[in-house]
Amino acid sequence: MANLVELKDVSFCYEDVLALDKINFSMNNEKVVLLGSNGSGKSTLLRVLAGLYFPKGEYFFDGVKITKKTAKKDFRKKVGILFQNPESMIFNPTVFDEIAFSLKEFGFSDIEDRVIEIAKKFKIEKLLKKSPLNLSGGEKQKVMLASILVYEPKILLLDEPTSAMDPRTTGWFIDFLYELKTPALIATHDLALAYESSNRAVVIGEEHKIIYDGDMEELMQNLDILIKANLIHKHRHKRKKFIHSYYHLHF
Repeated sequence: MANLVELKDVSFCYEDVLALDKINFSMNNEKVVLLGSNGSGKSTLLRVLAGLYFPKGEYFFDGVKITKKTAKKDFRKKVGILFQNPESMIFNPTVFDEIAFSLKEFGFSDIEDRVIEIAKKFKIEKLLKKSPLNLSGGEKQKVMLASILVYEPKILLLDEPTSAMDPRTTGWFIDFLYELKTPALIATHDLALAYESSNRAVVIGEEHKIIYDGDMEELMQNLDILIKANLIHKHRHKRKKFIHSYYHLHF
């Protein structure tokens, strides 16, 4: 049986700047956290998986090799990607239209029923007639999540999903992940969010290679990997009359 997602020796460059270096990765019906510092290649990897970038190496989705020829509407219906900045995804006049847009693109007939159902699930019914551009950052992320999940993709790709959320909405998001049945790859540099989100962690180092793929609990105890990936740091602190140093997580 084919993996849902499989990458074989995948590399990608922006002109002469290396972003991914021989990435080998697979996942099935699970939630996986993709950890790495800013610039490590997390966002690039998600865009490869969404069929937005076409790298060197091989990418298979549900057993089908993804190329410019195969990354058509049927494939895009199976993959939902949420970008770090929700405003980059917004281009409809109302929240209702934003959620309905993909349904129209993919040829669904029960559009209004689906929009209302997902709005109730996300508790954003009162926002349906508003402009999404006038919402808070957390509300925008909720709307964009709803606009993706409304067409029921086979996998959800989330790029720093809580970066625009306040603490209350971040709490809602963690609860949402617990209940989510759709397989998801969650890219973040936030170890606290990662720990709450999945039992499996994949870490991309600053050399754009995967340096860890395994149990989240074991990763949290592996200082060497966390330091190498720039996920924790050490600096001096002043405590009344003395100064000392210790490691900190990135939050």
